[in-house]
Amino acid sequence: MASRTQIVCLHEGQKGHSIDPVFINGLIRALKPDWIRPFKGSNLVRSEGCDGRKELIKRMPQELKACLSIGGLTTLMVWADLDDDMNDANQLKEKFWESAQAEGITQEQFESVVFVFAKDRLENWIQYLNDGATDENVEGPRVKHNRVAADAAKKLAERCRQAKTNPPLPPSLEWSCKNWRKLVDRMRQS
Repeated sequence: MASRTQIVCLHEGQKGHSIDPVFINGLIRALKPDWIRPFKGSNLVRSEGCDGRKELIKRMPQELKACLSIGGLTTLMVWADLDDDMNDANQLKEKFWESAQAEGITQEQFESVVFVFAKDRLENWIQYLNDGATDENVEGPRVKHNRVAADAAKKLAERCRQAKTNPPLPPSLEWSCKNWRKLVDRMRQS
């Protein structure tokens, strides 16, 4: 098992104005990975909000460099929305790679980032987790209450723990879960 780590989550939306940090923190706290460094209180995750995807892409290389400078103690997760201008998650990941290369990030360093991309917004995942279905081609209904986001995050964590495969995950959630599983495997093998 790898040495204990901290997770830094770079995401769209500012605290208090977005459900993203609530969902992210709720999910990771509910998953309780045994390799997260214990903190007093609820600081399992350091959440860093950005005003939008452009700022997120621009800030990612600096956040990754900061995580790498700490050594094996910090993992960077990047949460973003796949809007209509992106065909799929790999296309958006390529935009992050272009930004990372311009800042001198190597391919190996870049591959240590855990990318989580929701199509069209996290609200689609919340709709799926609460209702059992969502159409990722249509924006999910806005979530106005943090409790709804936190409860959906707990449902996703429970599904992950039980390794449930039905009903099938929406494509963007399946793609993102594969990235999380790669991190878990990497931490177990270290």
